[in-house]
Amino acid sequence: MKFALLSDADHKAIDALKVHYGGATAIGAAIAEKRNFERRKQILADKGFGEMIADAERLVGLFPKIGPFEEKIGFSPDLSKGVATAQVSGFQGAPVTHHAMKRFAESAGSDEPCWVASEMISVVALTEHYVYSGDLMATLCMAENIMKASKFCSTNLIGTPLPAERFRLVEAVTGKTFETIDLGEGLSQIVLKNMGTAFGNLGGVEVANDNHLLYLDGVIRAAMETGGDFFLNPSWSSIIAACYFGRDIPNLSFKVSMLLSTQNLMQLRMLLNIMNAYLRDDGTTPIYEINIGNGVSPQTFIQCSRELDASGIKGVSLAAHLRINPDLGIEGFNWTDEAFEVLESGTNLTFKYESDGTARELDTMGAYFLSDGERNELAEKIGDVIYYKSVRASKDGRDMMKRGIRTRFGASSY
Repeated sequence: MKFALLSDADHKAIDALKVHYGGATAIGAAIAEKRNFERRKQILADKGFGEMIADAERLVGLFPKIGPFEEKIGFSPDLSKGVATAQVSGFQGAPVTHHAMKRFAESAGSDEPCWVASEMISVVALTEHYVYSGDLMATLCMAENIMKASKFCSTNLIGTPLPAERFRLVEAVTGKTFETIDLGEGLSQIVLKNMGTAFGNLGGVEVANDNHLLYLDGVIRAAMETGGDFFLNPSWSSIIAACYFGRDIPNLSFKVSMLLSTQNLMQLRMLLNIMNAYLRDDGTTPIYEINIGNGVSPQTFIQCSRELDASGIKGVSLAAHLRINPDLGIEGFNWTDEAFEVLESGTNLTFKYESDGTARELDTMGAYFLSDGERNELAEKIGDVIYYKSVRASKDGRDMMKRGIRTRFGASSY
């Protein structure tokens, strides 16, 4: 590229932040240690989540399995078609996830067995409580260790209220300054000039000035504390920073948010240039997944996949929403037929559900921005929303399998 994406000063600030947390090797080791199931159970028992985790282990044994359906239809994979990976969003913390597991178990033996998505997404602000109370780790433990999702994506929002000393620490380490507002009780928040929600401009895409450093700081702390290894990435600058930061931490990856997404091939090529600038030695990138925008045609999605393959960049998957909640886009959005066209062409697709297509209570973006206390009080209702999304994913997955399309769900459903 003619112009470098990051200046020497940018490199210095990001490197200083990484060194502050022990360097790439130490960060990677901390993530690996906190992903161990027994280690997580030990930590969570000390934090008061022992009974929940034990019950989750009981519940997963009751989950419906995919095998009987495969036998019933005589499933025979058509290798000329793409592979479909199920993804469901809205796993909003431990109580919500635990309640969803109860609903999954109850569906066993019914006409609509609910399978576990292979990939899960949570849009919960990385508050001090969520990260350090055990809530996030308990969610990860149930999702990754017990339900055996292949990926669980957490979200760091730039506008999250944090202890004031967090901001001062990042300033001291990086030499940068951040414009904050005092919220009282020791909390501060980045001043967001384009407020769209309580956390700023559609959930955090306002990454002005050097705010990408605050994004990285939240990711590092959450990853080292809980073992979370996959994070939603909301803006062009935070994508660039994440690619540079994660190039030598192989067990840390990022998803390009639908809030940015790739709406056309020009934007995909912009992302390819960013990823190519900071490739790992093995040819992979810290970007694991790109959410293709809701407005694209199947032909554009297929061409995006072809150009990604031609780039030689390894290990990146492409996702598309099949259903979205009513306040996220056009009413009645349904990309199911388009997804089949993509898969029938031989193109892999991660099929994602922000909604089950029904305007249910709390099936809204607003449910993503509840306080920790409000979220737990509404755990059953939000857990039901996850259940209905997962039911829709299971239905569509069964339709795919009837056409010989290979599908991927969470390992606990096999």
